[in-house]
Amino acid sequence: MTSALTTWLVLTLVASAALKARRPRLAAQALATYGVTGAAARVASGATIALELGLAAALTAGARWAPAAACGLFALFALLSAGALARGRRGRPCACFGATSRLEPSTPVRAVALAALAGALAAGWPPDAPTSYERWLTVALALTVAAAAMLGVAVLALARELGVLRLDRGAGALEIAQEGPAVGTRQPWALASPASARAILRLAVFTSQGCPLCREVAPAVAHVSADPLVAVEEFDEELAARAWGEAGVPGSPYAVALTLDGVVLAKGTFNGLGQLESILGTARFREREQPLAA
Repeated sequence: MTSALTTWLVLTLVASAALKARRPRLAAQALATYGVTGAAARVASGATIALELGLAAALTAGARWAPAAACGLFALFALLSAGALARGRRGRPCACFGATSRLEPSTPVRAVALAALAGALAAGWPPDAPTSYERWLTVALALTVAAAAMLGVAVLALARELGVLRLDRGAGALEIAQEGPAVGTRQPWALASPASARAILRLAVFTSQGCPLCREVAPAVAHVSADPLVAVEEFDEELAARAWGEAGVPGSPYAVALTLDGVVLAKGTFNGLGQLESILGTARFREREQPLAA
């Protein structure tokens, strides 16, 4: 039992330190939730990472003082998070397990539970494992759990890719010359938002709140939005009624690809990732091969 508790505490401390070290700037900024900012936050964040790793090493080495020190650290985390919650800072970054973790009512509860485990270990309540076999069994179980977690992440990633492939149906978006803005014309409504420095094309996506197909293709739009070379902006039928009227959009979902200065290159109704990408492909072809008059 002692080996199991020690292994669990070591894994928790190492994971917490690694997630903070992965994004140190955000981890330091999250300390503003507790009133620590600027250079002090960077020093405190680095010291916390070093302390967690040091305690993990001490627990692994079997230092007698390590469980009590871990208990004190987790108790301090519980007090700090409870105090921040009492000051109305729920939902803010807390840098507990990773720089993006948020302060919730369960945060101090988790810290108290970990402090209790470390305190029990420090008090010597759990019996020691009588043989090395049980210690090795504990290590093997911990590795199995970690491998299962990694496999779960891999399965979720595969499911996401399958979802993207499922959206990739049909070849070529339907482009009708009489519908939507005319190819080659400049559209001021498309310049409402600035494009990023790396963008080479604009993509205006017209959607409606009551459109089931719009919700179905939302992952495809998000997939394209992740491309830094494409500046994607969505225009809702109600919230952007003026842009809808100026563009003459026939319905939704509808996409218009434009140059960075707002000249229409391609357009069309789409129902999946493949058709959305075909609009971008047509736009790139026309931009390179066919000079357009604004």
